[in-house]
Amino acid sequence: MTTLLVIAKQPVPGRVKTRLTPPFTPGEAAALAEAALADTLAAVLATPADRHVLVLDGSPGPWTPPGFEIRPQCGGGLDERLAAAFAACAGPALLIGMDTPQVTPDLLEPALDFGGCEAWFGPADDGGFWALGLADPDPALLLGVPMSVPETGAAQLARLHGKGLAVGELPALRDVDTAADARVVAAQAPWSAFADLHARLALRTAAR
Repeated sequence: MTTLLVIAKQPVPGRVKTRLTPPFTPGEAAALAEAALADTLAAVLATPADRHVLVLDGSPGPWTPPGFEIRPQCGGGLDERLAAAFAACAGPALLIGMDTPQVTPDLLEPALDFGGCEAWFGPADDGGFWALGLADPDPALLLGVPMSVPETGAAQLARLHGKGLAVGELPALRDVDTAADARVVAAQAPWSAFADLHARLALRTAAR
C-alpha cells in the first residue's frame, strides 16, 4: 500500500510564510500560503496512490479537498514530525511539503515506484529537500537530521546513502520562502492558483 503524504501548517496570518512580510502583509502572506497548499493538495490528489494523507499543524479549512485522510502533526522538531508521519505508514510512502505549488502529478508519480530503488530524494534550491520517498518508512532515517539549515538536504541524502539505500533523485525545485522565491515560482507555474493570486497581490503591493 503506497501513501502520499503532505506535511503542512494551517495558513494563519502571522504563523505562515513570515519571510514574505514585507512586501506582503501577514494576511497576504497567509493567502499565498493557502494558495500554495491548495495547488499542492490538488496535484497530490491527482497522483495515483493507495492513500492520500494530510499531516496538519492546525485545523482543516475550505482549502482541504475531499479525498484526504487528515492526521495531526506530533510535537517536537521537524525531524521528529517527519519521522512520525512516516512511522504511521505501513508501506512505501512519499512525503512532500506545502512550499512547492509548481509540483505536478508527472513529478510525483515516478517517486511512488520503488521497483528500482529504496528511496527517492527531491532536492530544494535552498539546500533542503522538497520530497522524500521511502520504501521502508523507518523513522530512524530522519531522526537527528538537522532541519531548516543550508546543509539539510546534504545531511538527509548522506543518511540515506549511509544506510546503504539505493536512492533515486527527483528534479530540484524552489521552495516559496521569500518574495523573490514567490516571484520565480509563480512564473514557473502560470497555471496555478498561487500564480494567479501572486499576480494580483504584486500589483497591490506596487500600488502601496
